[in-house]
Amino acid sequence: MNSTPPPFEDGFAADKLFTQGFSYTYDDVIFLPHYIDFAAEAVDLSTRLTRRLPLAVPLVASPMDTVSESAMASAMASLGGIAIVHSNVPAPAQAALLRAAKSRRVPILSDPAFAAPSAIIEHEDDFAGSPFLLVTDTGAAGGKLLGYVAKRDWTNQNDKGLRVGDYMAPPPRRAPWNADLNKIHEIMEGEKSGAVALERDGEVVDLVVREDVDRVKGYPKLAAPATVGPDGEFMVGAAMGTREDDKERLKHLVKAGVNVVVLDSSQGNSIYQLEMVKYVKSVYPELDVIGGNVVTMYQAENLIQAGVDGLRVGMGSGSICTTQEVCAVGRGQATAVYKVSSIAYKSGVPVIADGGISNSGHIVKALSLGASTVMMGSFLAGSHEAPGAYVYQNGQRVKKYRGMGSLEAMTKGSDARYLGDTAKLKIAQGVVGAVKDKGSVLNFIPYTLQAVRQGFQDIGASSLESAHDLLRSRVLRLEVRSGAAQVEGGVHGLVSYEKKYY
Repeated sequence: MNSTPPPFEDGFAADKLFTQGFSYTYDDVIFLPHYIDFAAEAVDLSTRLTRRLPLAVPLVASPMDTVSESAMASAMASLGGIAIVHSNVPAPAQAALLRAAKSRRVPILSDPAFAAPSAIIEHEDDFAGSPFLLVTDTGAAGGKLLGYVAKRDWTNQNDKGLRVGDYMAPPPRRAPWNADLNKIHEIMEGEKSGAVALERDGEVVDLVVREDVDRVKGYPKLAAPATVGPDGEFMVGAAMGTREDDKERLKHLVKAGVNVVVLDSSQGNSIYQLEMVKYVKSVYPELDVIGGNVVTMYQAENLIQAGVDGLRVGMGSGSICTTQEVCAVGRGQATAVYKVSSIAYKSGVPVIADGGISNSGHIVKALSLGASTVMMGSFLAGSHEAPGAYVYQNGQRVKKYRGMGSLEAMTKGSDARYLGDTAKLKIAQGVVGAVKDKGSVLNFIPYTLQAVRQGFQDIGASSLESAHDLLRSRVLRLEVRSGAAQVEGGVHGLVSYEKKYY
């Protein structure tokens, strides 16, 4: 890395660009290329989510109820990132989502339903969205596994009045909960079986079928090590609020093995959050706490002084967020990330750029402006691992994606995030929408990371640390793009085209 400033002025250093009274988004700014003396594959994207939690890749799934539950958590951890499980459910249910993700070491999660052998399946809803139903002697998790019923077998069953014990498949071979894909595939081949039951402490936690193993093995090979804790489990974060009853939620999360908590608020510089930060750090000193959201240096400094281990940056920049429009408060995300990062790094507090990520270029910009990780909602929504069922809308296969500030989400409890849980009138700061089917994050995230590496190569940064050094030494130069420049920088002048990057 050449960190010597050029002998002439070309473009602007960040400290000059971001002190001119303008609020810039990612699309408003562009980096000028620097010097390349390394291959893109040599770029090191390892980073820290918090003071003490390392990640192999700088990607975080947002704590939204249409983005991050168990399947997303296990997938992101397997990719080397992490997911923050949302808190828009009762505390025991959130803890269960956490345990489900941590109770396996493969990014395959079916969340099976259970039934007794005498049960009769009357409707596909009895499968609770799972492709199969596990049959135990008690009809619940923890009982002795007697067999299983695949949804497709039940669908093809002529007599729906039969007890499941009359047509269930025999119990499959078992494997330990932490078996990897190769081990599971080896068992399937050896037993000529189409399924393997994952077992932990004598209890079956899930069933893995051959179709899922073949699907995942067909995705790009994971180059980064998984995010795994000292106990061998996937590392998973969880969101919580700043109210008194969130202290009880925290107990459930800690018991479930949470690795980091995010104090989920649209405006983090409040007496409620400052006091909750101090409470968590005093009761659970080994648990890292991420504060936010913030967009100013003043907000950040208050939370840093309170003891946060990470800062979440962004206010109104998400695609489904209307805070800036409704409340006239916020900041352009590029400016917010740079400003907060410029003070947070002095205290060794990593910054999470939350919101406004629509493509790999935005990730490059966020990280190069000082963030250690990026938090994504819409970028991951609509994927195979996101919660919810696919539906068809105007001929496209889509999944619901909603802001936690939408009235629909607020009815589930997210109004506390906007300090509106005690208000008589609820004011929406988000919308409900839909995003098209993106496939599996296990498939498209590796391509995204490769694009990020190529972006880092172009600016002459072989790692996140070197990008931050280039920024602060004023070697990395930027310019503001005019509206015409933004049009020119995208696809233009074509009658039609196919937008496909991999």
